Amino acid sequence: MRLHHVQVACPPGGEDLARRFYVDGLGMTEVEKPEDLRARGGCWFRAYDDAGAVTAEVHVGVEEPFTPARKAHPALLVDDLASLAARLEAAGVEVDWSQRTTFASYERFHCFDAHGNRLEVLAPA
Repeated sequence: MRLHHVQVACPPGGEDLARRFYVDGLGMTEVEKPEDLRARGGCWFRAYDDAGAVTAEVHVGVEEPFTPARKAHPALLVDDLASLAARLEAAGVEVDWSQRTTFASYERFHCFDAHGNRLEVLAPA
């Protein structure tokens, strides 16, 4: 078994803010949703390794009424934690290092996407 994707939510019309966070902030690539799902709104993002294999996929779905996930969260494993933190901060995202060394064998930070959904980003220590 392996994970196919993680879904987070946004309010109606929140796709452009999601794009700014997941593409500009995290460096993911937006991929087109299947035609039969487009009418629902939302957007999908993928990360790829150097060989072009998908390493992470996040679906942002429209939810009404919308409530951000403040505790539940996807956790993204990266090679260069500091560079991604700097990229996010340059994009105006607040990076929280308060739990940096609280997960054995990893360093990590938490942040929130443009709609207030929590994300964890970690790298092997």
